[in-house]
Amino acid sequence: MKSIATILLLLVSNIFMTLAWYGHLRFKDWSFFTKYGLVAVVLFSWSLALFEYIFQVPANRIG
Repeated sequence: MKSIATILLLLVSNIFMTLAWYGHLRFKDWSFFTKYGLVAVVLFSWSLALFEYIFQVPANRIG
C-alpha cells in the first residue's frame, strides 16, 4: 500500500510541477494575466509549485 501511495503522490506532484514550469508559457495569453502582468504569472506559478511540494514531500518520506 505504501508503494501505491508513493506513486500516486508523485504522479500528482509531477502534474503540478509540469503546470508550474511549462504552464507559464501559456498563462500570458489569459486575460487575467495580461491585465496584471509578469508578477501575476510568477505568483501563480509559485503557488502551483507549492502544491507540488505538498504532494512531493510526503511521497519522498513514505517512499
